[in-house]
Amino acid sequence: MSNPLRIALVAEGPTDGVVIEAALRSILNERSFVLTQLFPEASAAFVAFGAGWVGVYRWCHFAAGRGGGRLSGDQLLFGTGNYDMLVLHLDGDVAAFRYADGSLTPLPTDGALPCEQDCPPPSRTTNELRQVLLSWCGETATPPRTVVCMPSKSTEAWVVAALFPSDQAMVQGIECFASPELRLAQQPAAVRIRKKKKEYQSRAKELEQAWPRISAPEALVEAFRFQAEFLAAVPPAADSTP
Repeated sequence: MSNPLRIALVAEGPTDGVVIEAALRSILNERSFVLTQLFPEASAAFVAFGAGWVGVYRWCHFAAGRGGGRLSGDQLLFGTGNYDMLVLHLDGDVAAFRYADGSLTPLPTDGALPCEQDCPPPSRTTNELRQVLLSWCGETATPPRTVVCMPSKSTEAWVVAALFPSDQAMVQGIECFASPELRLAQQPAAVRIRKKKKEYQSRAKELEQAWPRISAPEALVEAFRFQAEFLAAVPPAADSTP
């Protein structure tokens, strides 16, 4: 019998965590895992970081500071055996923001914002934003045991694709649709879902079941990339049998 895979998650918000956990249940299939969302988190220290992408920015700098300037040096994450992997989530629409939009004064080492590129393809923007995210972590490449999760334009693009595959935004290309969360409110009342953690949790099984479809190579580019990179980084199962 193998030990559960211990995964730490840093995400913009609690609903993102629900979607990512559903994706991981599909990706890992029958392999057990424990997902711990490090951010957002309820303690006063983390509340001070702020919400959304601003909170992710501050968390990355905080963790890199513990690691002597690099996320990969953070012993609380990678040196104590607490976690086997770290998933870093940031929505692709952050590429359109300025640091001033989040009342942030960037450090000289922070990548430039905005960095949004023409879409399609969505990867033009997410490739640029990935480098910005890594700069917040004091890294130039994704560290070992770390996986970037960057939906284009937001996690709600995955929700729309999973729950409402016939939505008009899917025809236009949901990964280039500026505000996919707006499509959630446009669904028939009987199936409509609001961006609330409890409502996302109530549909978690549907999200899990739809994941193979939306992460197929011909489907959503960033869902496919997240799955491929996660599988490449996941360590082999360790046998816990005495």
